[in-house]
Amino acid sequence: MTYQPPGTLYVVATPIGNLQDLTPRAARVLESVTRIAAEDTRHSARLLAHLGINKPLISLHEHNEARRVDTLDAYLEAGEDIALISDAGTPLISDPGFVLVRELRARQRHVVPLPGACALVTALSAAGLPTDRFTFGGFLPAKPGARRQSLEKWSTREETLVFYESPHRIEHTLQALAEQLPERAIVLARELTKTFETFLQGSAQELLEILADDPNQGRGEFVVMIAGAPAMDERQARDIDDERLLKALHDEGVGVKQGANIAASLLGGRKKEWYARLQAMKPEV
Repeated sequence: MTYQPPGTLYVVATPIGNLQDLTPRAARVLESVTRIAAEDTRHSARLLAHLGINKPLISLHEHNEARRVDTLDAYLEAGEDIALISDAGTPLISDPGFVLVRELRARQRHVVPLPGACALVTALSAAGLPTDRFTFGGFLPAKPGARRQSLEKWSTREETLVFYESPHRIEHTLQALAEQLPERAIVLARELTKTFETFLQGSAQELLEILADDPNQGRGEFVVMIAGAPAMDERQARDIDDERLLKALHDEGVGVKQGANIAASLLGGRKKEWYARLQAMKPEV
C-alpha cells in the first residue's frame, strides 16, 4: 500500500462584500481541495456557486468547532486537503477557526494561510487615524455594565482602538462612547467594499446625531475606530489641571453636586466620576 502523506489545511480569506476581492490563489485553492469547512454552509454555498465550484461542505462554527477537530484531522491524515473559510473576511478574526488551527498545529499538521480581505485592516487603511500601532478588541460586550467596564479598561490606551459592531447595537455603543470618551475622534466604517460603503467621522455625540438624522447610516456591519488616548505626558499635565480645578471648587465651598456639574461641563467625562473625586476631598467627620 502506497503511503499517502497527510493533507494541508488552508485558511482562506474570502470577500467581505465585493466578490472581485477574492484572490486568484484563493480561487485555485478552493477549486483544488477535497472539501471545505465553512462557518455557514448555506452562505458559503452561494459564493462557491458564483465561482462554479462544487465541493463537499462541512459546517464549522463556534458551537461545534471543538467537535469537528477529530473529524477534520482524520480527513487530513487520509491525505485530503481542506479549506477553512468564514462567512466573510479572514477566518479566526472574530470568526471561528482558532480552536481548529491550534489543535491541528499541536498535532503537527500542515496549516497554510492565504491572505486576503479583512474588515479591520480595510477600514484602518482609509480611516485617517494613526496605524503605526492599533489594538483590535473584537466586539464590545452587549450588556451596558460590561460594555462600560470594557471601555474604561481601553480608555487609557494610546494606540488606535478598533472594534466590530452590529447594526442593532451601534447606537448603544456610541452612547457609551459619548459618556466615557466624549472628546475622542471616532471613525465608523460601514458596508465596506459594498455599494453603500460609508466612512463617518466625528465625536460619538456627532455620530449619534448623524444616525438620528439618517437611519440608513445605522444599517450594515460596522468597524468602529477610536483615536488613542493622549500621550502620557500630556495626560499627566491634564490630570494636574483637573486636580487644580477640583481643589479650587472645594476650597471655594462649592457643593459636591454643583462642582461635579462644573467639572463635567469644562473637562468632559461623567458627572458621577467627578462627584466621587470631589466627595473624596471632603474631610472625614
